[in-house]
Amino acid sequence: MTNINIFLSDSMKTFVEEQVTKGGYGSISEYLIELINQDQQRKAQEYTEELLIEGLESGEAIEVTDEWWEQKRTHLMNKLRQGQ
Repeated sequence: MTNINIFLSDSMKTFVEEQVTKGGYGSISEYLIELINQDQQRKAQEYTEELLIEGLESGEAIEVTDEWWEQKRTHLMNKLRQGQ
């Protein structure tokens, strides 16, 4: 782990301390780590949603069945074998 120093206004420091107390965090560090984790999860969710939308807009819809998956697996396995 590493240390990071940040400078907060008095009102922000008071707010953070209140959140630590109200949220049951053991320290300001725990609170900030939770905020960072939430932000990482939010960004990952946004990225996933962007990929899903991109996929939906990528062309005509097809029905994905068990047979389609089997054909896709077979095709990919053949490509892998050819690459070896």
